[in-house]
Amino acid sequence: MPRDHFQLELGNNRYFQNHYQIQDIVLDKNWLIGSFGGISIAPFLLFLLVLTFLVATCSYRLPKKLGSPRKSGIFQSPLRQDVKNLPEQEEKELQSINIQQFLLQDLKKATHNFSTMIGEGGFGVVYHGCLTDVQQVAIKVRSASSFQGIREFTTELKLLSDIQHENLVPLIGFCAAEQQQILVYPYMSNGSLQDRLYGKAALRKCLDWQTRLSIALGAAQGLHYLHTGGHRCIIHRDIKSSNILLDDRMVAKVADFGFSKYAPQEGDSIASLEVRGTTGYLDPEYYVTQKLTVKSDIFSFGVVLLEIICGREPLNIHRPRVEWSLIEWARLFITNSNIQAIVDPAISSSYTPEAMWRVVEIALCSVEHHSARRPNMSDIIRELEDALIIENNASQYMGSIESVASGFRSSSSFKIPANSSFNLQFPVPITSQTS
Repeated sequence: MPRDHFQLELGNNRYFQNHYQIQDIVLDKNWLIGSFGGISIAPFLLFLLVLTFLVATCSYRLPKKLGSPRKSGIFQSPLRQDVKNLPEQEEKELQSINIQQFLLQDLKKATHNFSTMIGEGGFGVVYHGCLTDVQQVAIKVRSASSFQGIREFTTELKLLSDIQHENLVPLIGFCAAEQQQILVYPYMSNGSLQDRLYGKAALRKCLDWQTRLSIALGAAQGLHYLHTGGHRCIIHRDIKSSNILLDDRMVAKVADFGFSKYAPQEGDSIASLEVRGTTGYLDPEYYVTQKLTVKSDIFSFGVVLLEIICGREPLNIHRPRVEWSLIEWARLFITNSNIQAIVDPAISSSYTPEAMWRVVEIALCSVEHHSARRPNMSDIIRELEDALIIENNASQYMGSIESVASGFRSSSSFKIPANSSFNLQFPVPITSQTS
């Protein structure tokens, strides 16, 4: 997960600077050299100053925390050197999870000692590896600087051990040996949706409109399964285009469940003290109220739909001020019925207006500020299915026209030679003459 994840700020010093004038405190020099009960306090103050200086000097020269990498050109191992033993509760939970456990040495061998990095997120670094000659894997190693902890690690393991769906990234196994936390997934050869839309130039490849619709529909079906398919509703909490991966058949698979939580049940507290998400995708109502519902995932997915339509990132402060937020910029044109202005130029001539409007409208409803006005995932799926049917019918219709036209051209016996000029001569009608 990228480093732009939302973090709460518990204080703001500017408030006090703006409302209170800091007054200079002038100490009376007579107090410094005065006496207390007839005893001079100047030597005592001098002793405190010297003692403070000695303590600070000794603390500065103490060795740094073990495992802290030094800034040098020497290769640093991605494995954590400062990890404490797992808490007893987490260790018991890991033992109860019915997923394959790998030895650390086997994963080192599969990745050639973690030599090929293919991604990086909030949990850590992702490496490419091969378990066998035909089985490629993506191995996610928790880094020392990760803000996701052991709880997120065990959460992802427990969730993925309970759920299976075509549009969710399956978990092959994990490694918790030698105090490491490593997750093993199938390798997704086509990267993420974000890579394809506006990622690095080497990874960016144009997706036609129908392919984008198929990807959106697959991701929506995966989310719908999370919300309704298991024994309890699961809220992802970090839906974004970089967490929608594409396999070799361009099938969308929702990934990264480290922040996922079960939806509150009756009697549970619905307030969450840990607001999690990514800037640009974070539900504003969830941010303000700290009440987590499935509509938070709906908001994030609405942003993804706008990314698919526009081919742009959700937040970019390097653009003109009115274009910083993808939601606000797109809403301005949509309310004026000018969707052509926001459609990705790469697909501007290849979509059916009726299908595009269906996706645009459901995306705009999904990013409503009030969650009560947002649709359910089943509503989104229905609109995406209808849009895809419209596009497929339009493609078949155009294909049939092309086929008929091609057949007509190939069956015609009269062909005009290229670069030739000739005159058509029509017979002169014969008129009968009477004598």
